[in-house]
Amino acid sequence: MRAPLPAPTLAELSTALEEGRHSAAGLKQAALDRIAALDGELNAVIRTTPERAAAAAAASDARRERGERLGPLDGVPVLVKGLIGMAGVETDGASKILAGYRPPYDATAVARLEAAGAVIVGQTNLDELGMGSATVFSAHGACANPWDPERTPGGSSGGSAAAVAAGYAPLALGTDTGGSIRQPAALCGVAGLKPSYGRVSRRGLFAFASSLDQIGPMAPRVADLVPLFRSIAGGDPLDATCRELPVPEAADCAPSELAGLTIGLPAAARGEGVDSEVIARLDAAVAFFEGTGARVREVELPHAELGVACYYVLAPAEASSNLSRYDGVRFGRRAQGVTSLGELYARSRSEGFGPEVQRRILLGTFVLSSGYYEAYYGTAQRVRGLIARDFEAAFAQVDLILTPTSPTPAWRRDEKQDDPLAMYLADVFTIPASLAGLPALSLPAGFTAAGLPVGLQLVAPAFQEARLLSVGSAFEDAHDFAGLAPVGEEA
Repeated sequence: MRAPLPAPTLAELSTALEEGRHSAAGLKQAALDRIAALDGELNAVIRTTPERAAAAAAASDARRERGERLGPLDGVPVLVKGLIGMAGVETDGASKILAGYRPPYDATAVARLEAAGAVIVGQTNLDELGMGSATVFSAHGACANPWDPERTPGGSSGGSAAAVAAGYAPLALGTDTGGSIRQPAALCGVAGLKPSYGRVSRRGLFAFASSLDQIGPMAPRVADLVPLFRSIAGGDPLDATCRELPVPEAADCAPSELAGLTIGLPAAARGEGVDSEVIARLDAAVAFFEGTGARVREVELPHAELGVACYYVLAPAEASSNLSRYDGVRFGRRAQGVTSLGELYARSRSEGFGPEVQRRILLGTFVLSSGYYEAYYGTAQRVRGLIARDFEAAFAQVDLILTPTSPTPAWRRDEKQDDPLAMYLADVFTIPASLAGLPALSLPAGFTAAGLPVGLQLVAPAFQEARLLSVGSAFEDAHDFAGLAPVGEEA
């Protein structure tokens, strides 16, 4: 296993830019050079955007020469998951069905990042259209974990997590539907935040399951998530699901006093199927919180155990509807040499979609079909409501809920590829918060004896991201395992 090295903090990079020890152009080039040198092994980046990055970096350096500064992201390299549209840049969602597609406009999150001065250097690898838990179902090939290239980085934002862990860029955007930011963050030893549903605009994000999808930040440390989260959050008149609520101030996300805090711990957090070393890191975190004066008490989430089954009815149902537009006629790859309309549809979709997407389309179409809709989709919607009410009842007693992010450390890349159910269970702790639309944070919590990262998850009431980031930063400041990168790469 690779030994850890400290990576520079976002604050250190920002200070170095202000003091002239770095230029935005220099950081941009260093990021591109690092990707070129290391990504042959990891395959974390689908494509770089050197021309767009050069223009953004030059504009940042020019601002600084004039004595102007847009904020802590000004001149800092950022990577964006290849499911988030960038105007004029081929954005295919790691799917053959969208090969060659160049969005006509930037996603709101991308536009806001660049308005904050960030330099987007490329797009990261992912499971096709965001469907997967290991970044193995990509038209661009599987991604590897920087801590052990034989193991998965998690998914579907595995490329963003692996790229941040490998030090390609200090920040990245991912997307989270059932855990796709938090689970890869945990397996790669970085921090990741799934904001509340409606906190960040989804305009320009390729839809997978529209009632669940959220864009969120990933970084080596919880503290580094704050400026990235604040830059993309906030209402958007072009997304009706995005709420017009005040964005938390940076001071509200700073490390806070933990004494007096009440943290809920579900019994399932130490239940069957959870790796003993993951439980050990959880127990260490519980001891830490109790040592600071926080109270940790058991909470009941009686319907959370139904979360995975509920999710794999609702999400495929929404996916089958969203992806129906990719038929080779209206959008997407068109099969050649066909002799009928039926053959055009069938071949375009079977050639364009990979195995996991096809599996979910078939499942989603079935649960929405006449005669089965109420039995499956209707039941799952009612279970979703029960899960949300469980959280409401729990948050009447506690401030936050603590669980492992993933029940196991990173597994070998071919270990679960042919066992969809085993793969789906990797998201058992992340899915309930997604179904309830709640914000959740995965933060680094140490390593196994074999040197694999372990992450813990904190869940907060809706739109209480500041509470998550504040407590997460306090936990981080008291430990020395956040912000570490695998050895062999310069920080």
